[in-house]
Amino acid sequence: MTEKQILISAGEASSDMYAARLVTALRERVGPHARFFGMGGPRMAEAGVELIADYHEVAVLGLAEVLHKIPTVIGVQNRLKREAKRRNAALAILVDSPGTHLGVARRMKQMHVPVGYFIGPQIWAWRAGRVRIVKRRVNRMVVIFPFEEKIYREAGVPVSFVGHPLVDVVRPSMTRAEFAALHKLDPNKPILTILPGSRGNEIRQNYGRILSACERLKRGNRNIQFVLAVAPNLSADFFSAYASSGVEIKHLTGATYDALAAADCAIVASGTATIEASLLGTPMIVIYRVSPLSAFLLGRMIRTPFFSMVNLIAGQAVVRELIQDQFTPEAVESEVRRLLESSRARDRMKASLAEVRAKLGPGGAIARAADIFAQML
Repeated sequence: MTEKQILISAGEASSDMYAARLVTALRERVGPHARFFGMGGPRMAEAGVELIADYHEVAVLGLAEVLHKIPTVIGVQNRLKREAKRRNAALAILVDSPGTHLGVARRMKQMHVPVGYFIGPQIWAWRAGRVRIVKRRVNRMVVIFPFEEKIYREAGVPVSFVGHPLVDVVRPSMTRAEFAALHKLDPNKPILTILPGSRGNEIRQNYGRILSACERLKRGNRNIQFVLAVAPNLSADFFSAYASSGVEIKHLTGATYDALAAADCAIVASGTATIEASLLGTPMIVIYRVSPLSAFLLGRMIRTPFFSMVNLIAGQAVVRELIQDQFTPEAVESEVRRLLESSRARDRMKASLAEVRAKLGPGGAIARAADIFAQML
């Protein structure tokens, strides 16, 4: 039987995880004669994808910061095009990262390679005009948030909502008591878990202010225990530059879900981590900061009333968002203290997070996406 060459491309860590699971599911449907190549990271490599490019080449944060990456991004797009042409690709599957992947989609269209897109551009948030580009270049859009399906369908883009892939994987591996015992914490005292982001430039924008807030919280309540969930892609000594006076913070790698599930409250950088916290029912404060130039540009383009996915899915302000100038140590301290001191406030937020969780689908998102992409072959 002739081999089917399939281009699959992911532009960041979370997409690498989703794409790797998608490859495994596709192999079950397409058979052993499928060959996968493209851009990604370690998880895709483990799943048997031949990497033509590493996602770190294109991963970047903020509009102003992306300018110096443009030549690199174009180079990666052309590299993927050359490989797709050389291998006579039967299908291209692009995962998230529209800044890179809409350009890849254009190149695939030029070669008449059908394009499936998993986790589409956030046209509902900003740059709504991109939906016309999607319509021209993408054969099938597969989305993970319930409100996206209607937007794409009304724009004439063939689309399916499959649910969020994290529904299947976000689970703690131990109880709060077990987590506390393992990491020498007191389960009877408040635990505050910190997720400052997974990229170096994110953390440089966020973590200093979080640390200042923790110092203020500790002065007001000596019982608070602090846990930092370190992203697996960061080195163990990454946070050594951020010394804290008077605040002991436990640095844990590979324990994000347990650290969130055990927490009374969490400080979470806006992004995928807010979905993970909502799936675990953890009360949270959402924080974020980008460079002043990026903030200025985004402020002129963003069209949504909320910044975090949790509030966008809920359609209301479930969690407090402290973004850009509102993100101060004083504001973080105040909101954390409110949640820690009020069981009623925490319970209200947990109830709202349960509603968000229900809207993310019943599980099986990757399997449903794989069914769609297998049909495209």
